[in-house]
Amino acid sequence: MLKRLLIAIVGIVLIGAIAVVGLSWHSAIAPIAPLAAASFSPQLVEQGAMLAGQGNCAACHTIKGGAQLAGGVPLATPFGTIYSTNITPDPATGIGSWSQAAFKRAMHEGVRQDGAHLFPAFPYTHFAMVNDADLTALYAWLMTRPAVVAPAKASTLPFPLDQRPLQAGWKLLYFDKAADSTNAAKSVDWNRGRYLAEGLAHCAACHTPRNALGAERKDDPYRGASIDGWFAPALTAANTTPLPWTETELFTFLRRGATTLHGSAVGPMSEVVHDGLALSSDADVHALAVYFADMNGSATRPETNAAASATALAGVMAKSATVAGQFNNHGATLYLSACASCHSNSDGKPNALRPELALNSALTEPDPANLIRVILHGVGRAEGMPDLMMPGFAQSLTDADVVELAGWLRGRTTSAPWQNLAASVAAIRKNSAP
Repeated sequence: MLKRLLIAIVGIVLIGAIAVVGLSWHSAIAPIAPLAAASFSPQLVEQGAMLAGQGNCAACHTIKGGAQLAGGVPLATPFGTIYSTNITPDPATGIGSWSQAAFKRAMHEGVRQDGAHLFPAFPYTHFAMVNDADLTALYAWLMTRPAVVAPAKASTLPFPLDQRPLQAGWKLLYFDKAADSTNAAKSVDWNRGRYLAEGLAHCAACHTPRNALGAERKDDPYRGASIDGWFAPALTAANTTPLPWTETELFTFLRRGATTLHGSAVGPMSEVVHDGLALSSDADVHALAVYFADMNGSATRPETNAAASATALAGVMAKSATVAGQFNNHGATLYLSACASCHSNSDGKPNALRPELALNSALTEPDPANLIRVILHGVGRAEGMPDLMMPGFAQSLTDADVVELAGWLRGRTTSAPWQNLAASVAAIRKNSAP
């Protein structure tokens, strides 16, 4: 009996190994001669530019101060650093020799022109949903960008994780190639929002926690996750903000970069708003808002009406006024000296330009990273609402000051203190830059 069991186990392992080896092999697609920009219609290129923004291609493929789309951006993973590649039409180091078929295979299947598997740091798990028409337009835009010579950088993944054939096994476990489908029970806007969010915009790639093998946790989508030193908040009802992210609030945030009741877009999210979605129509941005408002259930929460919002703000203001009088509290003193002149709305009315901090999402998130980074480095004129800025206090506040200020702000907003706040402040100051 034991012998039979062992034979069965060995057989299963061998079959699995053979399957993985078979799936790991893909034929190369023949290279093409570089295409003339004039071979693509201006309308198709314009459509591709909008799609490239929705996919936020430049954020991952353009290093700060470098040539557009030439790659080299370090993408940190728990296993090592992977560097983005050159996606300009340079034939030697970019994708200039890639046919449209090769490009679509990379987007839909995560396989390069030469047949090698792409690492899932490239979110082909989402791009698989993008339809062929949109990929045709995106290809046209990429092939009409300036060609840049920029060889790929080697990753720091250790052996055997750096072996691309192993990605076949990862795909067996986590890659669902299902194409986009319409949910007849939902509105046209909802379905459009889902297509954008789950496909090219790959929102879940940042806002969903990952498992030990780096795959998005499908059992806990959009729960919020730490990424690149920031915290991408939950986009479901799990979001802890005092007032809900309604359809209107979501649209305003995605279109303008800030809302009265939730604060400003900073860091990577600012790039999504001001660079990524800049060319998108109001209709597409609204569709995203419809999809995520449905996901978070804000329409069914009583706090969505104006009267309840005003009541919540009044309660926060009353608590703020009480705690602000604690001059023996160093955090309160720092707030009064550094923050209150802009953020203390004594009349109890929301101020879009100088929002009440206790309503800001950064104060209620489970991770203090976003608040700490803003305290240290501020909000630039290109972030949040255009031409409005907040100075950083990295030079004027010590780590201990930031701990006191952040802890006090958190304390007047929620009864759940952040753990290991001092370590978080020290790490963020050391590893982040304006």
